[in-house]
Amino acid sequence: MFEAITRLFNKPESALSDHDPKLAVAALLVHLASVDGQVNQEERRAIKGGLMDYYDLDEAAVERLVEQATLRDAEAVDFYKFTSALSSLDNDERLEIVRMMWMVVFADKKNHELEDNMVWRVAELIGVSSRDRTLLRQQIGKAERA
Repeated sequence: MFEAITRLFNKPESALSDHDPKLAVAALLVHLASVDGQVNQEERRAIKGGLMDYYDLDEAAVERLVEQATLRDAEAVDFYKFTSALSSLDNDERLEIVRMMWMVVFADKKNHELEDNMVWRVAELIGVSSRDRTLLRQQIGKAERA
């Protein structure tokens, strides 16, 4: 037990805090891609592309961010750790997060019910209305099918 406590306090500090919106968004996207039991190349590209575009990151920075996000997602017991860092963002930023989530969902041209449910739960937790969430779903779904 003492050894476990020592390891906890001796963990190296990461470059990003758990409250960093970039890390929170990346962790949610990583989790979303795997929620249906498989992560494919299209979903990985959607995650990296969304993060690169929105946060103006280069490929190396996105690789590091996704790596940290994957570790944080594996440690998380729920979404609150991530959504609490996002609920105080302005509405446009929160809408962009939901848009990125739909991009990951539709990247493989499928919409698994677990993915849909996760986007719904996260949108609720960060304060995006069901109307906005649904409109974004329709827009992204239509664009991906075209």
